[in-house]
Amino acid sequence: MRLSLTGLLTGSATLLAFAGVATAQDVNPLQLDDVFAIEIAADPQIHQNGEEIVFVRRSMNRNNDRTEGRLWRVSSDGSDLRPLTDGSGNESSPSWSPDYERLAFVSSASGSSQIHIRWQDSGHSSVISDLQHAPSNISWSPDGEWLAFSMFTPEQQSNPVNLPGRPQGADWADSPVYVDRLNYRADGAGYLPQGFRHIYLLPAEGGTPRQLTSGDHHHSGEISWAPDGSALYFSADRSDDPRKELARSEIYRMDIESTELTQLTDRNGPDSSPKVSPSGRQIAFLGYDDRRLAHQANRLYVMDADGSNVRNLTEDLDRHVSSFEWAADGRGIYFMYDDQGQGKLALQPLRGVAETLTDRVGGLSYSRPYTGGQFSVASDGNLVFTQMASNRPAELALLRGSQATQITNINRDFLAKRDIGEVEEFWYDSSVDDQRIQGWIMYPPGFDDSKEYPMILEIHGGPHTAYGPVFAMELQLMAAQGYVVLYTNPRGSTSYGEDFANLIHHNYPSEDYNDLMDGVDHVVERGFINEDELFIMGGSGGGVLTAWSIGHTDRFAAAAVVNPVINWYSFVLTADMYNYFTQYWFPGMPWDNLEHYMKHSPISYVGNVSTPTILFTGESDHRTPISETEQYYQALQLRGVESAMVRVPGASHALHARPSNLMAKPAYAVYWFEKFRTTNNED
Repeated sequence: MRLSLTGLLTGSATLLAFAGVATAQDVNPLQLDDVFAIEIAADPQIHQNGEEIVFVRRSMNRNNDRTEGRLWRVSSDGSDLRPLTDGSGNESSPSWSPDYERLAFVSSASGSSQIHIRWQDSGHSSVISDLQHAPSNISWSPDGEWLAFSMFTPEQQSNPVNLPGRPQGADWADSPVYVDRLNYRADGAGYLPQGFRHIYLLPAEGGTPRQLTSGDHHHSGEISWAPDGSALYFSADRSDDPRKELARSEIYRMDIESTELTQLTDRNGPDSSPKVSPSGRQIAFLGYDDRRLAHQANRLYVMDADGSNVRNLTEDLDRHVSSFEWAADGRGIYFMYDDQGQGKLALQPLRGVAETLTDRVGGLSYSRPYTGGQFSVASDGNLVFTQMASNRPAELALLRGSQATQITNINRDFLAKRDIGEVEEFWYDSSVDDQRIQGWIMYPPGFDDSKEYPMILEIHGGPHTAYGPVFAMELQLMAAQGYVVLYTNPRGSTSYGEDFANLIHHNYPSEDYNDLMDGVDHVVERGFINEDELFIMGGSGGGVLTAWSIGHTDRFAAAAVVNPVINWYSFVLTADMYNYFTQYWFPGMPWDNLEHYMKHSPISYVGNVSTPTILFTGESDHRTPISETEQYYQALQLRGVESAMVRVPGASHALHARPSNLMAKPAYAVYWFEKFRTTNNED
């Protein structure tokens, strides 16, 4: 049976609070369709003078149920906020020309994703490409005459079998699809056409793009130019057998005139994101030595332009470097990393110790409180970054020296009419081995510590990701219904070092479950939680841990298991990244390690489950296929455990991609939890 979201919202008395019933008379909590009110300031690009910033203003379109981006600008003092385009298409990836007189960006205004140019003097924008597939990683040549970019390039593939006897105009079934590739589908993209990503060159005034790379290899990621415009630097996996060298890529130099390739790095591991120094004498890049661990952190390297003299600049920093930019004088590199759930921005001299500049970078993950942000540096050293906060999505902030100032406030209309749940950080010790675990409590608006509240433990996915003190619409919508929401970073989470993340290497789930239960105990001991109204939910890796938890305890009144893995054996043979999972998450292939796979599979403990459980998964999820959800639902039904399954048509693993699904997930969770609240049952 397919449940109707419309019927749920209009017909369920338990969700009346979403329609306007507040938790206290003087509180105005979030409502479900407030998802269409939130906005995100993303992808800032600062002018070299440090006085103007172009950024992408993302909002939720109520009519087409999608997130859309528009190019806006703002002055560094927060004034003169205005749009740069007419908003007729979805826009992304702004990039200043070297003279800062033009702005390249990607827009769908012409009907498909194409490269557009905006002239700053006239304010006129025009499409300059006619591409068959969406471009990415746009990079200006130093003289501003060319644009390099990467694009998927299809290859013709004919079926090896041709069936005879089809009359002209006959209505036959579609031809069978012949697949003989290692990776043939991807979550969010579906079944993939045959082809590879290649690098192209396009005149900045428009014209026909020239394909620079070739072969059966992917060339993707950032593209950097030599200062004289004679060469490009990029990363690619050109190994002979991707099955054996899955996490390998190298840095290459391509001579533009001859298209001759020179390989600059050579090691067992992924080297990526090359950026040439202002002088052209050095190249910075990210990478690590592959040790076949589930989590391996990127380090920041620098080498001479010919590939010699490679140095690890962040050898002493046990954190994952996510992005970086050269300082204008070439003497240092600005880089971003997560530490204890917070996004940090630092300046690393080529010789010396890194200096932390801010710890508030983030705010782009508006659905759940994941870490991750963006920044841009002006020639004078001023920085603009996406600033995180627990009570709003990302806004832009300008960093001058050590002083950060928020310069956009695009969510002020949304915040003016709603009360947002406050978030409190806390730490506790794991009962397993005294590991220090970080967590956060989200309080419902109007919280009164003299009362008892129901509590939801919400578990992050990954499992090698991290939550932080970041705005999270899904969790806030549940807090708005009077629930205390607990979220933590158990062992396996990133931003605490490789050792902490790899405590679950070939051992997941395991003691991360204990870390979660210890967090629940810690909050319950504070005295404002009704122990009979404890609930648990999580998505992806959090769905795994939710299903695992209810197979090991009956302390929760109900559970919501979202796009989970239930059976590791079936998962690695149906997921899109099956070649990665089998090599990095497990000690070997499932048929050689049956006991190991099943020991860590929640399906092995379904016989212990008595917790009422709802499952929620996209029907087009190729990362954790819905067959995993179906296994668990049918097992629960066979056992007579009260259960329900919600199938989301057309949704991939990124359930929040459509605003209506962002509403649906917390709505169904609250609907289910309300059914099993003791206070409701007593009425």
